[in-house]
Amino acid sequence: MKKETITLLLIAMIFSSCAVIRPGEVGIKQTLGKLSDDVQTEGTVFYNPITSKIVKESTQTKNIKLFLTLPSKEGLSVNSEISILHRLEGDKVASVLKNLGRDYESVITSVFRSAASDVCAQFFAKDMHSGMRANIEAEILKKMKVNLEKQADGIELIAVLMKSIQLPRGLASSVERKLQAEQDAMRMEFVLKQEKLEAERKIINAKGERDAQIIISEGLTDGIIRIKAIEAFKALSQSANSKIIITDGKTPLMVNDATKKEEKTTKTSKAKKKK
Repeated sequence: MKKETITLLLIAMIFSSCAVIRPGEVGIKQTLGKLSDDVQTEGTVFYNPITSKIVKESTQTKNIKLFLTLPSKEGLSVNSEISILHRLEGDKVASVLKNLGRDYESVITSVFRSAASDVCAQFFAKDMHSGMRANIEAEILKKMKVNLEKQADGIELIAVLMKSIQLPRGLASSVERKLQAEQDAMRMEFVLKQEKLEAERKIINAKGERDAQIIISEGLTDGIIRIKAIEAFKALSQSANSKIIITDGKTPLMVNDATKKEEKTTKTSKAKKKK
């Protein structure tokens, strides 16, 4: 029984004196409260559980979410949801922990609040709700990096994202009306452009028809007219209907059977009246 007990104690000591560092994190040995400068990457690390422990920190990208009221250039308050993307640099984790402690994210938040207030106060409230938002985010990130480097080295700031911008009610209505007016103006400009193109098309079409008529009229000589007349009479001669053609030798006219019958009927009526 004593041997089994000793064996179990040895096994327990072995397991309690090793730590497993997983992918995406690093470990630092802390002996009697002092952090080592050596950073352990993924794998198994052995240590003395009586005097030491392994402090693990993630090196993956983290997201700090904040809900803040930001000032604007005109003195208004703009509510916004903020995301701060950051990560620890693996080889500098020991420096971060020594200078800022494990609660280093609170330092990032404080630095952000200061930088955001300074930057947003230089922009109008409507800029935070427009295409200027990307510029504001970039300026905040730039200022945060400068301020954070003074505190500690080893924190990589990836991005600052402003989401769910809520403008003051009156300003929001004004911005919406302005955007609607701009859209109406763009729509009218498009309609006018289409009308202009249509007018130009009609002018080009009319000029084309006019030029075609001029060309045709210039090409209609007396000889061509006679030829066309002969071709027309030739086509008429092939018709089964009877026709009367009256001509002075230059301009022929055609009278069909109906006209002939009408003339005969008129002559007969006149003859009866004379009798």
